This record gives sequence, structure tokens and C-alpha cells, in this order.
Amino acid sequence: MTTTAQHAIGTFCWPELASTDQAGAKTFYAGLFGWTPNDTPMGDGNVYTIFKKDDRDAAALYQMGKEQASMPPHWGSYVAVASADEAAALATKLGARVAMAPFDVMESGRMAVIQDPQGAFVAVWQARQHPGIGVVDEPGALCWTELMTNDIAAAGKFYSALFGWTTETKRMGPQPYTVFKRDGRSKAGMIAITREMGPLPPHWLSYFAVRDTDAMVAKAIMLRGSVVAQPMDIPDVGRFAVLHDPQGAAFAILGEARKA
Repeated sequence: MTTTAQHAIGTFCWPELASTDQAGAKTFYAGLFGWTPNDTPMGDGNVYTIFKKDDRDAAALYQMGKEQASMPPHWGSYVAVASADEAAALATKLGARVAMAPFDVMESGRMAVIQDPQGAFVAVWQARQHPGIGVVDEPGALCWTELMTNDIAAAGKFYSALFGWTTETKRMGPQPYTVFKRDGRSKAGMIAITREMGPLPPHWLSYFAVRDTDAMVAKAIMLRGSVVAQPMDIPDVGRFAVLHDPQGAAFAILGEARKA
């Protein structure tokens, strides 16, 4: 069990689902991971849902508005930073687009949304009263975040400069896999989008830990989710699968490798 009250700078600290059906998403993820949804009014009849795991914040959810009509449902990823303003300014110098300028989220913190030069979106979070999720690296909690991009060399340089990460590339399966590190510890991953994956846009993919990957895939299907990538073992890592929730948002699950 890993409970956290603070996230180190340069680490992913908050997974947030933007959905076209908030009620349906609550039902799906509560059924899949056992999360308890807790709603907070946002005004104009809208609510912000925080998913709880044993009374600890595990993820969040909100209903997409009309201004997001051109975007598909998706999981967003937040990285902890010392200053949202400085991170946004540096990202601009590095060739990114600031999709949402820095702003305060009440007393909780300050954030900005950045679109990297290859097109993937990532948010930065400057914590004040709210540090981020309270649980990681256990079943039903965020355990990894992975960038899928069409230019791994350029993306590696961008994120290394933005977050102070270093890169280590290794062979993991059919193609090279890059691990982003900070202070010698693995923080995130990166893989190239291949032709076999279809017309995927660059994006960050959230992984949630599970005990049994195959059983969770079957459960997701029962809850009206669908399979994007069938369960597969990664040597020395575990067994993963990529899923779509009923609204179409992609996420991954990671459990123990199958025993021989």
C-alpha cells in the first residue's frame, strides 16, 4: 500500500477524466475499481467528481462542456511543479502551446494546460491546499503514465527540459521503450505510435494497478467497456491491457505477469 500526502516535483499527481456522460462514467469506474464517487458543486448545475479509494483521492471526473465538443472523452494527466506560471512560460520557449493559461483553482492550487510540440496535452499542478491523489501503486490506483508520440527524440528533449527528466531507452517488447527519470527514479514512460496502432494522436495514457489483468478485462467488458489492446505480458514488469470505457476514454491496467 502506498499512501501519499505530497508529490515530488516532476511526478504525475492527478489523473482526471473528461467525459461526455458523467453519470455513466461514475457507474463504470465504481464497478471496475471499487471507487466511491464524491461530488462537489461547481456552479451552473455542474459537479466535480473525486473518486475515492478507502477514503483517499484516487482520480477525478468532470462532464465535458460544449466548448469541448470537438474533443473525445479522455483521461488527463497532471505533473507536480513548483510554479505553474514558470512551467507554462518555459513550455512556450520550448515550442509548446499553452492551451490553458495558469489560473488558481480556489485554494487548492494553481494549474495550466500545455500542448507539447507533437500535440499531446499535459497539465501542470502547483499544489497549495491540495497536493493531488492520496494513493498510488496499489490495485485501483494510478501506477504509471505513458506518452504515446510520433517523435520520441523531440518529445524526449522537450520533457527533459521542461520537467528536469532524463531518459533511458531499453528494448521492451517489439520496439524500444523510453523511461523518463528524475533523481534516478522512474517517473513515466514513452513509446512511439506505430502504423499498426492506427491514426492515434499523441497523448498521455494513464495506467491503473490491478491484481488480475485478465479478470479485470472481462469485468470491464461486462460493464460495457471495450478492449483496445488485449492482455500482454511485459518481461520483468507485469501484464497490461488497454481499454476504452463506455464513453470512449482510453486507459490502461497493469497487474502481475501470468505464472508459468
